[in-house]
Amino acid sequence: MADLLKLTAELVDIPSVSHHEGAVTDYLQAVLEPVPWLSVTRVGENLVARTALGQSSRLILAGHTDTVPPNGNEHARIDGDVLWGLGACDMKGGVAVLAALATTVAEPAVDTTYVFYECEEVDSAFNGVERLFRERPDLLEGDAALLAEPSSAQVEAGCQGTMRVEVTMTGERAHTARAWLGRNAIHRLAPLLASVAAYEGRQVTIDGCHFHEGLQVVRIGGGVANNVVPDFATVTLNHRFAPDRSPEEAEAHVRSVVGEVDGFEVTDMAVAALLALGHPLLQSVLAASGGVAYGKLGWTDVARFAARGVPATNFGPGDPSLAHSAGERVTRTDLETVYGVLRTVLERG
Repeated sequence: MADLLKLTAELVDIPSVSHHEGAVTDYLQAVLEPVPWLSVTRVGENLVARTALGQSSRLILAGHTDTVPPNGNEHARIDGDVLWGLGACDMKGGVAVLAALATTVAEPAVDTTYVFYECEEVDSAFNGVERLFRERPDLLEGDAALLAEPSSAQVEAGCQGTMRVEVTMTGERAHTARAWLGRNAIHRLAPLLASVAAYEGRQVTIDGCHFHEGLQVVRIGGGVANNVVPDFATVTLNHRFAPDRSPEEAEAHVRSVVGEVDGFEVTDMAVAALLALGHPLLQSVLAASGGVAYGKLGWTDVARFAARGVPATNFGPGDPSLAHSAGERVTRTDLETVYGVLRTVLERG
């Protein structure tokens, strides 16, 4: 087995903030193209490596190569059996595991597609998996899929949906010396802000997996000048909803929380994915990892595969609570555990 901590560190040291994944894709292409049992295709900054052994089923293993912007953690640092650095957890550790599997498992019992893709951390319009489904759907044909998203080396099934909403309030301008002659749009937001601040997300268990919903104000804007009563204000909210709710139900829920407003627009929506652990390949991953599944509290590209009828789940190294933080890190134990489980599944089918 490759030194997965060292390989992850090499990937961390290649900058790949969203929209700038070229160098890391070049690196992976140079690693994978010489492998005799792989057929490698590049579409933009998306790299797909496939076996073609004529096996009865095909498993897709996917990981995104982009990261969020650095936070003083752009360089890899290894301390014992822990690697610190941007993307170590989300998700260059997972990418390292997939690259190691691709270069070491020559005759898997199940044909395997390795997908290394761009722009997962930004607007869905740029998402690499979505681009592949649009331009080269043949490359993503498979019986089941696994996203190597950070999950503490445990299976995290399904994923929550995410919705972005922009709410507007209007008012009437006036001089602040005679504020009673106007109507303050920002002040009109007070009941909404109080309602969201007091919000307690619904908790639900689905097929034994726990999900916890959330609603947060993430942006607020308004104001004209320091001596003018504002006549317009906006609030952007992010709602995370459990997979037993449809987008329409989630929108209705948010409307019920924010109450009466002048404008309400859903500006982005990513549907949730129900749990899909019934496929034998995913059952094998679950069994080899300890037999216990948890709910995925974030949104992942599991939902993109699920929407196209491909059962999918999350299983990767790294604590998801560390993703996007200055203290992002991954352990050797997590990397080697995920590698071992997936190698077992690939070799035994």
